[in-house]
Amino acid sequence: MLSNYFPVLVFLVLALGIAIVPIVLGLLIAPSRPDKEKYSQYECGFEPFEDSRIKFDIRFYLVAILFIIFDLEIAFLFPWAVVLDTIPFAAIIAMVIFLCLLGVGFIYEWKKGALEWE
Repeated sequence: MLSNYFPVLVFLVLALGIAIVPIVLGLLIAPSRPDKEKYSQYECGFEPFEDSRIKFDIRFYLVAILFIIFDLEIAFLFPWAVVLDTIPFAAIIAMVIFLCLLGVGFIYEWKKGALEWE
């Protein structure tokens, strides 16, 4: 029974090795030359002039939500469209419901003005 999981264990060990070895090599081999300029804050080529915890306009968040809506829609539509001729009618209804929910989110974004930039 446990022999079935051996390839998974090998994969995990290799993945951890591939992830950890470059980090350790970088820490051991890389030169360390600390400098005041190197550790200073950098923002677009000049010193920051405001606090980083300022309030953003709601439209930034609405654009992010809009991106997630369309990203999810495409991520679920491609596999569904590939097997469209072999799935039962209940799966088609489930996808229509899903698309309707995404449509409600899109209409909400539209009403809030996320698609209109000044």
